[in-house]
Amino acid sequence: MRVLVAEDERVLADLVAMGLRQYAMAVDVAYDGHSAQEHLAVNDYDVLVLDRDLPGTHGDQICRELAHAGARTRILMLTAAGSLTDRVTGLRLGADDYLPKPFEYEELVARVQALGRRTQPALPPVLERDGIVLDTAHRQAHRHGRYLQLSRKEFAVLDVLMRARGATVSAEELLQRAWDENADPFTNAVRITISRLRAKLGDPPVIETLPGVGYRI
Repeated sequence: MRVLVAEDERVLADLVAMGLRQYAMAVDVAYDGHSAQEHLAVNDYDVLVLDRDLPGTHGDQICRELAHAGARTRILMLTAAGSLTDRVTGLRLGADDYLPKPFEYEELVARVQALGRRTQPALPPVLERDGIVLDTAHRQAHRHGRYLQLSRKEFAVLDVLMRARGATVSAEELLQRAWDENADPFTNAVRITISRLRAKLGDPPVIETLPGVGYRI
């Protein structure tokens, strides 16, 4: 899942991003409204965690523009303005969810995960295919009952492949969905991660490579 955190309190923004990465999410951070707009113009995000009172371009305007454009990105407003009127206004602007500050971190993660599922075709939080059981809510994976000790990137790549339901996923799409903006598109990161994932999944082999096209389960 690809997430953008737009928050001008840098310490909070970095903490939120760091925590979401623990759940195998690829997270970028924008500290003002202009930067958030630039990120959204370049990258295809599943979820935007949006502070309403951003400097530069106000969060309300960003929300309104995304909603008007019919973007697939789901919006979670994260703001100190938590009155009933504020919540209603935010939702009417086009936000999909609204979480006032201060908040419990587990609730934030759960809400981001729930919104992320809504950007994809309806799928359960536990995915199963070819003996693999992937619990995205608890970040656990098993194959034929055997627990898989996966890194965050391995889990993220497996998540993208499982959600494709047998369709082929290109290396470019894997890089887009599982890595953040700091990833070098010219590295062998995808190939190396796939290789490690194959080893951990064990026999019989389950990830197929289609040369020049991509990967599929």
